[in-house]
Amino acid sequence: MRAVNIRSGNGDDAYFDRLFSYFQSQFQGGIRKFGPIRGDVFLIKTKKQNYILKGYSNHRKLKLQEAFTATLRKEGFKKTYRFLESPSKEELYFEGTHYGCLEYLSANKSAFSFHTHSNRQEGLDLIEQFHDTTKSFEKRYRTLLPKGDILAKWTERYHLFLNNLPVLRYFIKEPFVSEMVSWAYWSLSGMEQQQTFYHNEADVILHGDVAHHNFLRDKTGKLHIIDFDLINIGPPIFDYLQYANRILPFIDWSYDNLLTYTQMKKYKREPAFLYALAYPADIFREWNRIIREKSYSDETKLKQVIELSIGQFSDRKNFVEQLKDLLE
Repeated sequence: MRAVNIRSGNGDDAYFDRLFSYFQSQFQGGIRKFGPIRGDVFLIKTKKQNYILKGYSNHRKLKLQEAFTATLRKEGFKKTYRFLESPSKEELYFEGTHYGCLEYLSANKSAFSFHTHSNRQEGLDLIEQFHDTTKSFEKRYRTLLPKGDILAKWTERYHLFLNNLPVLRYFIKEPFVSEMVSWAYWSLSGMEQQQTFYHNEADVILHGDVAHHNFLRDKTGKLHIIDFDLINIGPPIFDYLQYANRILPFIDWSYDNLLTYTQMKKYKREPAFLYALAYPADIFREWNRIIREKSYSDETKLKQVIELSIGQFSDRKNFVEQLKDLLE
């Protein structure tokens, strides 16, 4: 049975009717359910097996993902999905999109989130296991993956945010905007001064997007890490900084609380780490996205990003001041 209310940014109902017909021709055992998860990711249930189908813009990206997950498993890291051969044993290709056939992992009733200390630590432990595995084969992927450069990435995001200020000021007033800009400027200046530290750690393959939705707890309780679209090569601190930015709102923007996590303790007094923690990566990312997509007319999205920017403003400001005191 086909799932109802199928929608995506890729097209209208006619597109999905064609897509569904194509998948029917490839899954000859009969599709019992077909529905979107997000974007070009779909769930297909057949009588024999369930699959996740994920679309890629070109053949190379698909093959890179297949090779990477296969290497992970070969090197002993099993806490993720496998790519499977399609039932038709042919490559799945539809209207410019290449589809990979992924193992379906049944989700636990208790979804992973950053709301509990145990979950947050478990996520960090899994990232560390992922790094420990990928450092053994990152040399084989150096010609295939980009080199991570968090300073360049965040500098670009900062300048884009500055360019978006004329629009953004319709939604956020002073002194909030100037404070955010000042945090970013101070952070980037310090990171530039301390950037040699980012070259001292041995390179690993970084996940690149350690948001809560890229962790999946299966029905047995085992935690998996998924979605490797943004993998790149660099020092582990880059993933840990992104993770810290994600969990700080859940630990009261407290540096002491952050240091209760095993993987963060080794950076306790490291200036490169302290400066980077002050960068408002989440605020800049979400505002730049809303303005790029012109989705500021979406009241739900707008409310969320305003809450992110203003609702936590005082706590975040105190956190930045604490970082400055530690660096004096």
